[in-house]
Amino acid sequence: MNTSSVILDQVTKSFSGHDVIKGVSLEVKKGELVVFVGPSGCGKSTLLRLIAGLETPTSGKIEIAGENVTYAHPSKRGVAMVFQSYALYPHMTVEDNIGFAMRIKGMPRAEVKLKVRTVAETLQLGHLLHRLPKALSGGQRQRVAIGRAMVREPDVFLFDEPLSNLDASLRGQMRVEIAGLHARLGATSVYVTHDQVEAMTLADKIVVLNGGRIEQAGPPMELYRRPANLFVATFIGSPGMNILPVTLAGADRDQVTVNTAQGAITLPRVNARVVAGAEASLGLRPESLSLTTAGQGQLSGYVNLIERLGGETFAYVSLKGFEAPPVIVRLDGEAELRIHDEVHLAIDGQRAHLFGADGLALGHAPDAKAAS
Repeated sequence: MNTSSVILDQVTKSFSGHDVIKGVSLEVKKGELVVFVGPSGCGKSTLLRLIAGLETPTSGKIEIAGENVTYAHPSKRGVAMVFQSYALYPHMTVEDNIGFAMRIKGMPRAEVKLKVRTVAETLQLGHLLHRLPKALSGGQRQRVAIGRAMVREPDVFLFDEPLSNLDASLRGQMRVEIAGLHARLGATSVYVTHDQVEAMTLADKIVVLNGGRIEQAGPPMELYRRPANLFVATFIGSPGMNILPVTLAGADRDQVTVNTAQGAITLPRVNARVVAGAEASLGLRPESLSLTTAGQGQLSGYVNLIERLGGETFAYVSLKGFEAPPVIVRLDGEAELRIHDEVHLAIDGQRAHLFGADGLALGHAPDAKAAS
């Protein structure tokens, strides 16, 4: 039995000789919510448009629900798309907007009305069916756009940055609503966003794109705990991972030692790729650093910025001897710190990461997941 809703096989796309998508292969299983994330221009929206049939691949194959749809018309692909702009008909009520596609197909009026009401109740729009779009909030308009896709009962839902037009509070609310809707429907969905917080909170699987290629794909916390390279390490996580330049000093079966501007640091991990004298990068999440007393930590520096967010505080610490940007330390919201304070930092070695000069991960602590 085929459990895949979408399969991309070495898909490429070029515009005027410029390669935008460079040999992407990916499998989206039935019922998964997969999020494409990456910086502007990485190819995530182009890849979604290729799945939708709004663009034709230069090479490669696309399958949806077991059918080769590489060159099929968008209407023949069994997909429904929710766009960044709501694209609602301003002169039509909510009920008419949701049911428009069914009416165009000539479905009986009673059947259309029943399906629209069922979808509207699922989206908590039942009391708004007779309103025009101008009388709705941004979040309500986006729910109408989602409802218009739902009534088509597609094999795959495609979301193209659907929350980017909403303010911060509405985005947070709609993230919760979309996550709840996905949990109830179990629908296969491919979702594009530039917001990695959205990706982390919504996705069953995140696909990190960069320069038209997949850097890494997997469950959100797998990418957070075990990034494959420096790009993923710094892109996934908010705030991002701290990166410090180090030199590899050596390794044995249980640990590796690195030299830093403040002396040697020993980390508990196994790695056959460690070559003494090689340049590398030490990656430290904000929560893998903690305040300690003088002489007890591996790093020290001065506080040059404090962000107090209520339940937690982020301290920006300029490390002595390092030319790298300040490291960010996540602390309790009640942490007593002041600008210019000298602080000493302890590293949780089980959460540390090492990357080679090529940017690729040099391995992870065996119990990094448990430690996180």
